[in-house]
Amino acid sequence: MQRLTAQLFAGLVAAVLSVLFVQCWADGGGGPPSLTERVIWAVNAGGESHVDVHGIHFKKDPLEGKLGKASDYGMRLPILRSSPEDQVLYQTERYNEDTFGYDIPIREEGDYILVMKYAEVYFAQSQQKVFDVRLNGHVVVKDLDIFDRVGHSTAHDEIVAFSIRRGKLSVQGEVSTFNGKLTVEFVKGYYDNPKVCALYVMKGTPEDVPKLQPHPGLEKHEEEEEEEEDGEAGDDGGKKKLPPDSKPRVQSGPRTPNPYAADNSSLMFPILVAFGVFIPTLFCLCRL
Repeated sequence: MQRLTAQLFAGLVAAVLSVLFVQCWADGGGGPPSLTERVIWAVNAGGESHVDVHGIHFKKDPLEGKLGKASDYGMRLPILRSSPEDQVLYQTERYNEDTFGYDIPIREEGDYILVMKYAEVYFAQSQQKVFDVRLNGHVVVKDLDIFDRVGHSTAHDEIVAFSIRRGKLSVQGEVSTFNGKLTVEFVKGYYDNPKVCALYVMKGTPEDVPKLQPHPGLEKHEEEEEEEEDGEAGDDGGKKKLPPDSKPRVQSGPRTPNPYAADNSSLMFPILVAFGVFIPTLFCLCRL
């Protein structure tokens, strides 16, 4: 009887401890970390500190007064695809006349995401500002032309996944030694100066990154591209393969008008020829 009582008492204690453990797990963050907890570093380039709608705390730019130039030229423009509260992240920027970047300390191993925020607020056509982005020497974004991607005054996020394990950095199929510091560089190209509006690093996968608001123009263009690809299917039913170096471009900004659309030179040429023949003929007849 005493043994049965002891067993019942032990079972009751175990049940109570189990309930308390579950409650502590729920209240004490035993579940998956929130987005703000996974962000290990965030900066509003060229601007002041800001907390976005997702709770991410962007620090004031540490390069202020040290490297490059800050610009708030975009403050006069509304930024499409961005919430009103967070437009400031795309309206300010830091640029430099040469390659520049940020050093980000990372102490723990795991899967990470680099998110870089951009908006073209000055140039109104493509091939005006084009540059690369390097991550510890690896080119992770090639020939970034913001206007060519999304148009004018429109938010655009570049997302780069990488991992750190056993002292090695792995990104886009390339591996290098990692010494605890992630260096993000914006590389000077042939067209104007490299820049960035804001950036942050978080633990997780690309699916964990908050998405920008939909852009009707971009969505329509992407649908048209998909329909064109479907229409280019070969006789065997497979889609036509694009060259390895080619990549799809999305342009939703104002289209440059065709300067030759109203060219009437082809119509004027016969008229000029007719006048050229008629005037000498009339002169000769008058002499006769």
